[in-house]
Amino acid sequence: MTTVDATAEVFWTAFRSLPKRGREAVIEKLLKDREFKEDLIDIALLEQRRKEPSRSLDEYLADRRKKSRS
Repeated sequence: MTTVDATAEVFWTAFRSLPKRGREAVIEKLLKDREFKEDLIDIALLEQRRKEPSRSLDEYLADRRKKSRS
C-alpha cells in the first residue's frame, strides 16, 4: 500500500467512524469548497457515462468528414 493509499484509508476510516451528523457536517464543509464540488460533479458524470458505448477517435473523425461533405 502506498503512502497516499494509507492516508486515504485513515481518512476514510475516521469519516466512517463518525456519527451520521458528523459525516453530514464533513460533507457540507467539502461541498462549500467550489473546486472540490466541481471535481466531485465531474467524477459523478464520468461514472454515469462509463457504461455508454464509445467509438474510436478515427471513427468519430471519419463520421465528421462524411457529414461535412453532405
